[in-house]
Amino acid sequence: MDQNEQYKAMMAEIIAKQSVILGPDMAVARARKVNGLEVSPEGLVMGVNGDPADALEKLIDSYVELSGQIVKNALGPIFTKYPSIKQLS
Repeated sequence: MDQNEQYKAMMAEIIAKQSVILGPDMAVARARKVNGLEVSPEGLVMGVNGDPADALEKLIDSYVELSGQIVKNALGPIFTKYPSIKQLS
């Protein structure tokens, strides 16, 4: 899986995890507002326009706005699955 595909898969997992916490409608709606992300109604990341690392950071920030630091703590296990992608501080 190339790096761009890894970013897309990782962001889809983040959206899925947030769907459990926030509900699918809210989680997908927030993801679809992230500039540069193309997200399906089901929460799959269909495309990334621009830098995927930037899109990942914006996606996480959009959820942190709603739920605070607990979001970043909950994402640790997802980051371990994608070791080539740097975890945001």
